[in-house]
Parts: sequence; structure tokens; C-alpha cells
Amino acid sequence: RRRWRTPPRERVGAMFIKQVIIEGFKVYKDRVCVEPFTEKHNCVVGANGAGKSNFFLAIQFVLGDMNLHTLRAEERKALLHEGSGQHVLSAYVELVFDNADGRLPVDRAEVRLRRTVGLKKDEYFLDGKHMTKTEVLSLLESAGLSRSNPYNIVQQGKVTQLACLTEAQRLASLEEIAGTRVYDEKRAESERIMAETAGRRGKIEETLGYINERLGELDSEKAELAQF
Repeated sequence: RRRWRTPPRERVGAMFIKQVIIEGFKVYKDRVCVEPFTEKHNCVVGANGAGKSNFFLAIQFVLGDMNLHTLRAEERKALLHEGSGQHVLSAYVELVFDNADGRLPVDRAEVRLRRTVGLKKDEYFLDGKHMTKTEVLSLLESAGLSRSNPYNIVQQGKVTQLACLTEAQRLASLEEIAGTRVYDEKRAESERIMAETAGRRGKIEETLGYINERLGELDSEKAELAQF
């Protein structure tokens, strides 16, 4: 296999995927390492049936696309390679990010995010360290790669749909793309928690008031009994 080395960049560009590693996923039974990608435009070409669609599906799989976020057993099985030879029991897709600009809140210039799937497992690893799905999705959201944002990968027909949006829908789309919606959702969640806390505090204060009132009554009864 021949390798190419990406020329060094004079400036720090935006975060981008510079390598994709796939094994056991869909049509990719054996380990495939696709590189190098650049921070500019990349084009994946191939004949019909070469695996182009599954290649982009693999990227969506790691980035937590809404349809691939939570998988049932039969859905996990459908992602495993099915063909002649030894049966594939697990598969993984690993994305290697150029994080020189620090967009991912990880103190490394290169970040490796892997998702492994099997009949009874669905796991994430960040630079070899196991992470929960919630932790990974929170990390991606902080970099603007929210699973609720359908524009990280624009599929066929999406451009036409975007062109027909109303002004309000276009504004909502821009907020999703920019990642500001994530912070609005977190703010709303924080406000909800604060409101619930305030409600519980009110009930506690009401209970304390009743207890203090009852203590006062008991003190009065105690004083009356002490006179006899």
C-alpha cells in the first residue's frame, strides 16, 4: 500500500478529519486505512458498489448521527460485514482528527475517536481510552458536531430542501450549523433544574415552618406541664 504525506501547513487551519480507519464494517471486512485528507476539499470516487456510500455511513456512525446513536441488536448486526469466509463478530470505525486549532477541547493536536460495535456491544474510545456515549457526544457538541445537527454531512436532496426553507427555518438551520443551539438547550436545561430546585426549596421551607410552629406548641405544652 502506498502512502502519501500531507505537506506541512504554514498556518493553523480548522479542525478536519485526516484519516479514516475501517474494519468489519458493512462491505469493509478487512482493515482499510484511507488517507491523507486535507483541510480543504476532498473527493471520494469509485465505481458502483465500491463502497462509497458505506464509507460516508462509517463517518456518520462515529459522529453519532441521530439514526445511528442508539442501536438495537438487529441494527448492530446489520452493520457487521456479511460475506464468505469467517463470520465477523465485531467492527470498528476510527476517525483521526487534526486538532491543531483546538476545536475539540482536548490538549492534543491529533485526536483519535473510535466506535466499536458488535452483537452485544457498542463502545466509544478516545485515544484508546474508553468513554461513555454521553461523554463523546458532549465532546462533539462542544466542537459544533451536534448529533441534532443534520448538516455535518449533507446527503442527496438536502441542498434542494435547504433552498426551500422559510426565513425562520433558515435561521434555525444557521443556529444548528453554528452550534449555538446546543448552548441554548443547555441553558434551558439549567433553567429547568433551577426552577425545580426552587420548587423543592419552597416545599422544604414550608415543612420547616410547620416544624417550627409545632416546636413552639410543644414548648408551650412543656411549660404548662412544668407548672404542675
